[in-house]
Amino acid sequence: MKSALRPFTLTWLITLLLTALSLAGLLFPSAIYPSADLRRAFLANDVVNLLIGLPVLVVSMLSARRGGWIGQLFWLGALLYVVYNAIAYAVALFPSWIFLLQAVLLILSLTTLAGVFTSLDFPDIQRRLAGRVPERLAAGVLVGLGTLFFLRSIGQVAGGSAPLSPEFAVAVADLLVTPVWVLGGVLMWRRQAAGYALGAGLLFQASLLFIGLLVFFLLQPLLLGEPFPVVDFVVIFGMGLVCFIPFGWFVRGMLRSR
Repeated sequence: MKSALRPFTLTWLITLLLTALSLAGLLFPSAIYPSADLRRAFLANDVVNLLIGLPVLVVSMLSARRGGWIGQLFWLGALLYVVYNAIAYAVALFPSWIFLLQAVLLILSLTTLAGVFTSLDFPDIQRRLAGRVPERLAAGVLVGLGTLFFLRSIGQVAGGSAPLSPEFAVAVADLLVTPVWVLGGVLMWRRQAAGYALGAGLLFQASLLFIGLLVFFLLQPLLLGEPFPVVDFVVIFGMGLVCFIPFGWFVRGMLRSR
């Protein structure tokens, strides 16, 4: 019973810590983000965390707690979303006391992620989704985007971005997370049982990241008085569609399997 409850308990801790960190960034921006580059990179993202990351995490966790297997897959994706953001924040804010809190958030999220993933009934998920979701299309999207962002992050980490800058921090997050996208895509392409669960969670995470970035672009002019990045918004929206469409088909297959 304790092991079953642990991911739920840890998720509540993650929720509290993520809420506190996001609110602290919004209420005390100069203290939390001492440079203009840090405020430009993370102030709007704190709002995104509160508007998107937290509600999705809580709702998916509560759905999973009621026994919903779809909620479990969304919970997995929401935790992956928190892990990605925690990596970027921790790298950009090193060394500081906020870095330590972001590191704690990262450890909690990874621990919870492992607990949720190992508790999934992979054969049952495969039985429900096989033939009802676009396996090859979803796999191609995960492998393609994962490879693209991984190669891009190598160039940035190797010398394209200043060490510990926000751009460098995001590149590190891409470098660590996108190989999981490729792995999930390969498993799904081969129609492995774990590939269906991991693929669904990763498509959800990728969709959340693109949606979060679009909202980030909308918020930046309001919070920082900067011009709206029209070209960046259109490009990210186009790339996001590459995830949104197969994920939408995935959701349709999940609902039909119920």
